[in-house]
Amino acid sequence: MQFEQLLLDHMNLRNVIAPDPYISELGKRPEPAQALSPAQSRAPLSAAIRRLQRRGGASGCRCWPPPSGAGAAAAAAAASCPRRLLARPAPATAAAAPAAAARGGGKRRREAERGGQQRRPSAARAASPRCLSAIRAVCGESGRKGAAGQRREAAARLGTGGGRALPAAVLLCLWWRAAAERVRYAIPEELGRGSLVGPLARDLGLSADELPARRLRLSEEKQYFTVNEENGNLYVNERLDREEMCGESVTCSVSFEALVQNPLNIFYVEVAIEDVNDNSPTFSKAVLDLEIGEFIPPGARFPLEMARDRDAGSNSLLTYQLSSSTFFSLSMKEKPGGKKQPELVLEKMLDREKQSSFDLVLIAVDGGDPARSGTVQVRINVTDANDNPPVFGKSLYEARVAENVPVGSLVLRVRATDADTGSNGRVSYSFGSVPEVIRALFAIDSESGDVKTAGPLDFEENSQYILSLEATDGGGLTDHCEVHIDITDENDNAPEITILSLSSPVPEDAPVGTVVALLKVRDRDSGENGQVWCELSGEAPLSIVASAGGSYKVVTASALDREQASEHRVTVVARDRGRPALRSSRELALEVSDVNDNAPVFEEAAYSAYVAENNAAGALVLRVQARDADAGANGRVSYWLAGGSAGAAGAAPLVSVEARSGALYAQRSLDYEQCREFAVAVRAQDGGAPARSSTATVRVFVLDRNDNAPRVLWPAATAGGAAAAAPTAFEVVPRSAEAGYLVAKVVAVDADAGRNAWLSYELVQASEPALFRVGPHSGEVRTARAVSERDAAKQRVVAVVKDHGRPPLSATATLHVVLAESLQEALPELSERPAGAEEAAAAELQFYLVLALALLSALLVLSVALAVLARLRRAGPPAVLRCLGAQRFSVAGAAFPADFCEGTLPYSYNLCVAAPARAVPEASWPPPPPPPVPVLSVEELLGGESCEKPSPNCGGLGEEAPTESEENG
Repeated sequence: MQFEQLLLDHMNLRNVIAPDPYISELGKRPEPAQALSPAQSRAPLSAAIRRLQRRGGASGCRCWPPPSGAGAAAAAAAASCPRRLLARPAPATAAAAPAAAARGGGKRRREAERGGQQRRPSAARAASPRCLSAIRAVCGESGRKGAAGQRREAAARLGTGGGRALPAAVLLCLWWRAAAERVRYAIPEELGRGSLVGPLARDLGLSADELPARRLRLSEEKQYFTVNEENGNLYVNERLDREEMCGESVTCSVSFEALVQNPLNIFYVEVAIEDVNDNSPTFSKAVLDLEIGEFIPPGARFPLEMARDRDAGSNSLLTYQLSSSTFFSLSMKEKPGGKKQPELVLEKMLDREKQSSFDLVLIAVDGGDPARSGTVQVRINVTDANDNPPVFGKSLYEARVAENVPVGSLVLRVRATDADTGSNGRVSYSFGSVPEVIRALFAIDSESGDVKTAGPLDFEENSQYILSLEATDGGGLTDHCEVHIDITDENDNAPEITILSLSSPVPEDAPVGTVVALLKVRDRDSGENGQVWCELSGEAPLSIVASAGGSYKVVTASALDREQASEHRVTVVARDRGRPALRSSRELALEVSDVNDNAPVFEEAAYSAYVAENNAAGALVLRVQARDADAGANGRVSYWLAGGSAGAAGAAPLVSVEARSGALYAQRSLDYEQCREFAVAVRAQDGGAPARSSTATVRVFVLDRNDNAPRVLWPAATAGGAAAAAPTAFEVVPRSAEAGYLVAKVVAVDADAGRNAWLSYELVQASEPALFRVGPHSGEVRTARAVSERDAAKQRVVAVVKDHGRPPLSATATLHVVLAESLQEALPELSERPAGAEEAAAAELQFYLVLALALLSALLVLSVALAVLARLRRAGPPAVLRCLGAQRFSVAGAAFPADFCEGTLPYSYNLCVAAPARAVPEASWPPPPPPPVPVLSVEELLGGESCEKPSPNCGGLGEEAPTESEENG
């Protein structure tokens, strides 16, 4: 009422400003100056408001089309709209029929309605940009200007037509907020598959470019409709039969959800299915038999069976006609619910002798356009005496029965009485004109009138049944009554959970409150049995939030962390409030996708590595490892050098790191004496975008090796040829020095460290070894005993310095000591001959001694050789030398001569002997075999005299071998 009053106030205000033909036509004010009472204006305004409510949509912005013939003002108003939006007329009612006839007749209206049903605009079709901006300004969306300033700005945007569109914008913005997020369409039934319902995407405010990314889809369980993915239009997907879908319900609509992604949102769409007159009235019987007594007075009424029309609204309003008869006429009796009961009225007395039967035709015509009809034959038999028809105790019986009652349960009992006696007073009961569905669910006892259940009743399928019962006596007279059976709901349906949308996987950085699943929970029961509440079962950072239309949203209740849980499984539990309560559950599995929110973490913040010096280039120094809790490329770690430590110049080039494994390798050999330690920073970086990294410090300590020999600082050593020219350092020790007198101290250093630099001293050579000793750790050279007069004035002491490395390295120090009481006394000794000259002389003397010994040995060997040669020459050449000749060969024989000489050697030897030379032709090849060589005993070869029979071949042994020239000759 507040809305209607607001609309009325705005219309009165518009009359003062400027007349609007369309609003005036809605308000039935033909002249602007005419004053109307609220009662006179409110009735047509209610129809207009209903039209607005049926046309309201998600956007709510509408431009009213002016009616035809409204003049220039109407044309100006229409110019502000991008298209003519056809407002749907209100449903035809008895009160609206005269107004419809006044505007051109009901027939033209219905034709126009049918012609425009498929072209009707959607409830949320967007208006022109100027209209939309004006409404936003008037409704106060900007919030930065006052109401007056917003209205002035809206009027400026609308231009010349702003004066007429401004009140309409004000009214529509009020409806905009009331009908937000709901889209309504109205289509007739029996549309073909693929018929356009409306531009759903445009009504939801989605452009064609947004459709691929927003992924508009429908969530209805039975796909009556489908949405085109390219243009977002809503189309019919299968045949729509209002009678099958909604039965005898007054209203019929299909509600479903339209889902869009990125971000997830839900819109509620309702498509009203309007009835089309596609069903004709039908009777349950082909012939109605009546028996009327001839003595029944005129004016008696006989109820006839009512026809049934499955259509709704005006299409199901039936009127009856009777074929022409002088004895009978047709009358209508009003029934509860606006229905009409046909009654046969007797106009004059019957005479069985003149006419014993009548055949009439009853015609039922519906209110559709074009009208449909059904007929039934009425056969009347005239009897002698059946004066009283049966009469039901009530014209309307009402009963209530719970669903799921056992078959055969008593619903109610009807009773009809007949004043006649005998067979004419015996009443039988039967169903009147009822559909086959009712006959399958209920049964009536023809004798007792008990109505019982014949099949299972389901409140969710139908909550009320209307039965027509007929009572017939033995004479054929009938009476009819109507039975209303209400089915009470029982909690026999558990809640149904439907997953409309599931966003899995969801990124782990999704903000709190992100919708991850959209559920629809429906309980087919009613009342408390159909009231449902949901909860989540399971440990997960999720919560469930109730939404409009029986839907629920599963949202994130806290931050997600894939590293802690990569998947969440929760159970949605839905319970109703019935007694006992029923429940159902549905499991949701939500995967969490990885986001690069974790930097690599090293196992240690600082690493220490120990490398022995003199290592090979490329040797492994250390292997660092960092772990990234992310997955995939976000968890793939690579390593880099981030720089060296301060003070370690050139530290970075000393090592390198392998990018994949994190292994540090030495770039070159390290020297402990040059660099004892250095530090490098290793950076671990993942493969995410943007990449994350962390840094660890690696300190490399170079371990010492014994690669440096001790270096003697005192006494200073002289090198090579400079020894003769440079003065030799010496120490003066008085001859009165006692044992333990400090002569000097050997000072040496070692560049190594640790045990490799620990030095020990040892005396290895001295002119008087018993005179001096060296401290093993201090290097102090002291006298081991008191100096005596017999000791030489000049002493030479050689000490060796060793480190403790493995293997140990050493150096020697030579100390020259002069035994004198004072320096003046030592000078003559030092000036006579330098120590270097003495050493040179000793070396020279040693050389000559060795040379003389070698010469003597050579002379001795030569003398012995000459003596042996002289003896051999006197005795002649020995037999063994006779083997030497021009040709030498080896003769191997297995047999020994039988006449060998007995000697001291028990063995026989095969020897090489010279054979007489023979001339060999140059061209002959191979050469002929040599002559046989005699086998000689040892005594014969050695020239012994023990052999009695010289070998005949031995004579040639003493002859000289022919010369080479002779052989060639």
